[in-house]
Amino acid sequence: MQPASEHVSRRGLVWGGLGVLAFSFTVIFTRVAVVQLDPLFVGAGRAVVAAAIAGVALAVTRSRMPSLKQAARLAIVGGGAVLGFPLLTSFALTSAPASHGAVVIAVLPAATAAAAVLRTRERPGRGFCIAAVIGAVVAVAFAVGGSGGDGLHATDLLLLGAVVAAAVGYAEGGVLSRELGAWQTISWALVLSSPVMIGLTLFAAIRTPINADSAAWGSFAYLAVVSMFLGFVAWYRGLAIGPMARVSQLQLAQPVLSLAWAALVLGEPLTLGTVAGGLAVIACAAVAVTIRQRSTGSAAPPSLDATDAAALTRSSR
Repeated sequence: MQPASEHVSRRGLVWGGLGVLAFSFTVIFTRVAVVQLDPLFVGAGRAVVAAAIAGVALAVTRSRMPSLKQAARLAIVGGGAVLGFPLLTSFALTSAPASHGAVVIAVLPAATAAAAVLRTRERPGRGFCIAAVIGAVVAVAFAVGGSGGDGLHATDLLLLGAVVAAAVGYAEGGVLSRELGAWQTISWALVLSSPVMIGLTLFAAIRTPINADSAAWGSFAYLAVVSMFLGFVAWYRGLAIGPMARVSQLQLAQPVLSLAWAALVLGEPLTLGTVAGGLAVIACAAVAVTIRQRSTGSAAPPSLDATDAAALTRSSR
């Protein structure tokens, strides 16, 4: 009979793995959807659908309302994870291949760790800073090389902007989830952002006639239901069960999966440059995330992670 701690660890990894698997299809289905649907409609509309689901979940569970101060911080989460990342990636992937987007976005774990360092005023040491900077430089170098070596294009700037937006939103959401709960944080961010997203969706629908086939609508449905909501539920559930350090490392597999789906689902060729660039960015992100976790673990009291994990577990039930 396996120890209880090992059983909990496996459950956390399974839930976290499901979240990463769900997110790994995001760039793929975004690429499919924006071929026929307005990128503004895709980026904003999926948040509207997810907000409706989140609103029902919050009502059914009778989750407590955030305070005014927390609502202001939720605006940061919404601005990054609900508004910034979906919209910027939707516009970028109208012309950039999904594999190209997956490699640039692969720097997100390191960017999120860096944003968390700034947000919580940690001092992770020189190694973390070096790894994070190298990862960012490699991502930019890949973007330039993938654009023919003639500088960053608009799509690359959009993708890098999406990384920054998501990193800020995730970092603030990670801190706020200790107060509101894990999945409740993204749910409240979706709900509070919904007036803006509804307005943008209606504007996009009026501006461009909606005419798409089942593949585009199926991709849109996936982005709305899975990428914007269910994926977050599984991911935060995995982090809640823990151990957080091990579960969070699973995010490094996301760009690898996205590259595989780009080849298998979309038929995009995987060039040596794409594979090498992806592996380099992922390696830098892995080093940065690992160093940050070690520095956080050594600086915090031993009971801190257990307390946070217990609180997240209770809030996720």
